[in-house]
Amino acid sequence: MIINLNINGSNIKVEVKEDEYLSETLRNNGCKSVKRGCDKSTCGACTVLVDGIPVLSCSYFSHRAEGKSITTLEGVIEEAEKLGEHIINEGADQCGFCTPSLALTTISMKRELGNPTEEDIKHYINGNLCRCTGYEAQMKGIKKYLEVE
Repeated sequence: MIINLNINGSNIKVEVKEDEYLSETLRNNGCKSVKRGCDKSTCGACTVLVDGIPVLSCSYFSHRAEGKSITTLEGVIEEAEKLGEHIINEGADQCGFCTPSLALTTISMKRELGNPTEEDIKHYINGNLCRCTGYEAQMKGIKKYLEVE
């Protein structure tokens, strides 16, 4: 089936299988920041924004994205670089596999909540698993990015 997608502000037509997941469609169309982690919706590495909301693209059928705005890290690179500087300065970026999804989730949180508490941050990033860090340095970097104490 052919569907119309808006990926990072660009409208494209793509052919997808009925059972194709958005993560596969996005990677096939150049969005390499979308990672394949668990393929079971538990690690968060495949997170993208669909109409501004974090979605696990490994369990979201591509045809459901018809007419919706999809944002990957490639679409918010300047904002992600600002966040990345804070995370790097705290020593939290190690392998970088979880960083794209963590960045998208954090950017979405900033847009939605504006001035989140530490508990809000923990709740919002809960589905982004990092195998390298203990989350403390990431939390410090995120809080500095969000300009919250």
